Amino acid sequence: MNLPNYKVGDISEETYLEDEKMRDIKHEYFDGEIFAMAGASISHQRIISNLVINIGTHLKHTPCEVFSSDIKVRADSGKKYFYPDALVVCQNDDKDAYYTESPRIIVEVLSNSTRKFDKNLKRHIYQAIPTLEEYVLIEQDRVEIEISRRSTNWQPVFYFIDDDITFESIDLTLPVLELYQRVENDEIHAFMKALQLAKLEEVNSKDNIAF
Repeated sequence: MNLPNYKVGDISEETYLEDEKMRDIKHEYFDGEIFAMAGASISHQRIISNLVINIGTHLKHTPCEVFSSDIKVRADSGKKYFYPDALVVCQNDDKDAYYTESPRIIVEVLSNSTRKFDKNLKRHIYQAIPTLEEYVLIEQDRVEIEISRRSTNWQPVFYFIDDDITFESIDLTLPVLELYQRVENDEIHAFMKALQLAKLEEVNSKDNIAF
């Protein structure tokens, strides 16, 4: 579908929202400018799928819901709209079916092209949203998850391959590896190989004792 060609910085919030419904490619909105979103890797999609399944199951029969990357977050009094990779909403009082102003958790999976923006400017914009309790950054090329929480003045806490991770605002704890199921990277390969060797050594040790 053909849409108007706008000058940089002259797109109103209302125009962006209406045009976005007709676009084939999602765009984020930043102070009057729009930016097309790039496609995601298989590892990226697997992490989000694992996250949504685990959180969605936990939130069943509660007022909270988890959404993946098709729901926008409205920030900075409508001057900015982003598509987080996942978010949790517990207040179902938003006036629009295509965005929320009341996320409790926002999750971004990092890539080389988005890491700096997600960890710096976007972090400050999200943390100004009154309902936000946890901001989660997940690496896909190594096993590392960072959570910043309002309850601790947004001080980051890091979780690694053999840790359990806690989403405090929804009372959910699970192994970090649950979020990396079927994800392929060097750290996971090395970890799984070490586990296999340890199990093999344990079996050999039991066999020797039996003799």
